[in-house]
Amino acid sequence: MSDRSQAHSAGGRPTGGTGDVAPSLSGHRGLSMEEPLLFEQGRTHRSGVDLPPVPKVESKLGGLGRTGEIGLPGLSEPQVIRHFVRLSQKNYAIDSGLYPLGSCTMKHNPRLNEKTARLPGFGDIHPLQPMQTVQGALELIDSLADWLKKLTGLPAIAMSPAAGAHGELCGLMTIRAAHEAKGDPRKRIVVPDSAHGTNPATAVLCGYTVDPVPSNERGRIDLAALKAKLGPDVAAIMLTNPNTCGLFENEILEIAEAVHAVGAYFYCDGANFNAIVGKVRPGELGIDAMHMNLHKTFSTPHGGGGPGSGPVVLSAALAPFAPLPHVVHGPQGFRLIENPDDQVNGTKAFGRMKTFHGQMGMFVRALTYILSHGADGLRQVAEDAVLNANYILAQLQDDLSPAFPGPCMHEVLFDDRFLKDTNVTTLDYAKALIDEGFHPMTVYFPLVVHGALLTEPTESESRGSLDVFIETLRGLAKAAKAGEEDRFHQAPRFTPRRRLDETRAARSPVLRWRPAAPAEAAE
Repeated sequence: MSDRSQAHSAGGRPTGGTGDVAPSLSGHRGLSMEEPLLFEQGRTHRSGVDLPPVPKVESKLGGLGRTGEIGLPGLSEPQVIRHFVRLSQKNYAIDSGLYPLGSCTMKHNPRLNEKTARLPGFGDIHPLQPMQTVQGALELIDSLADWLKKLTGLPAIAMSPAAGAHGELCGLMTIRAAHEAKGDPRKRIVVPDSAHGTNPATAVLCGYTVDPVPSNERGRIDLAALKAKLGPDVAAIMLTNPNTCGLFENEILEIAEAVHAVGAYFYCDGANFNAIVGKVRPGELGIDAMHMNLHKTFSTPHGGGGPGSGPVVLSAALAPFAPLPHVVHGPQGFRLIENPDDQVNGTKAFGRMKTFHGQMGMFVRALTYILSHGADGLRQVAEDAVLNANYILAQLQDDLSPAFPGPCMHEVLFDDRFLKDTNVTTLDYAKALIDEGFHPMTVYFPLVVHGALLTEPTESESRGSLDVFIETLRGLAKAAKAGEEDRFHQAPRFTPRRRLDETRAARSPVLRWRPAAPAEAAE
């Protein structure tokens, strides 16, 4: 079943079929084109490229090789180009407009970053080149590592992790190696109930039992509940600060002291480092390990599944167990320590996180961003991100319902109390925002807040763009309270697809393309 037919069966339909406008003859609506999938357009008996027949060769797969047709669609070059151009026009991106996803930090990626990442000396190198031919690349990795250590106040770093969850895995594996080196493996990780879902998942993947800690009425970790759960079997706490409710954990020094008192380590999820970069150094808060999503704080793009980058900074206690490779600088220049037997300074690396050395293109972009801002510019990034979020909070606190009192950090969290008795849900409200030309904020997360709407404008947005966004949110809130239910229940109306039956899509996903019937294939 195609996505088009699935959209119809699940409640969606092309924009040409919206109830308020008569459908067009073609099925298109202006420049929003309605078209089938490539597999539906193509025919296996035709091709847009002339290729010689493939010679028959003896299979080396022991009879496991493919014997039938692959079933790839036959398409002309214009068909392929037009299809993907149209798909790109349906995409929404930070370069299109405000992207207020809370917890995700969708910030602008300056074009300068792209220019430097494409310099031949960086864009054309290969990880298997001789060491002497990539000295500049190694120096760049070392320079970025030095900046990240200075900004966090921690003495060691692992550069190879390939994004946030991979960084979490790196941090916990380092913590596990440190405990095992002392003959005290431990089995329990405490995690706040507002944590990113990857936190408990990573702990379980590392073989730990997860023990959740509740939040208090202030949206922060309940310190008394945490202390009650700490004991000699706790390996670490995994805490986000600022936390997922957009609030600073102002009891963090007491948390660190309590965790260290039982011999555990303090792991910090650095997803929200953008809110405090240049203002607070996590190492001075008692943190032992913290990953940084370079796309969230240092503007490297991270979409479509990658590439990402999640370096992990480590305290002196964990530094000896950091994974390979390590970039070191000696009389002969920069080199990589990649062999466990080639250790220095008594290090005891637990192994490797990936085949090579990290995401080079992301390193170039991140260092470009850091150097172009400088220390004062990075500080302003945090200040402006927090200012923008609090501007939204101040402007909307009487129209929407803030989840917690007082100022927030880099993201503002509303709950669904302002929609009470309106017959409009958080999801309805978010879908209506699409019709207004805005990507919705994160909804229903964190789970500790009912009907959550989590908004993060970042520092990228001007006051002008925020004012339009704020007026739209205010107008939708008033429309909901005025009883304009159809506006919300039918939303989105102006998109290539109407709202799908998301429950059915989750329970009955179509995971395989079904070829056209013989009559269609003969056309």
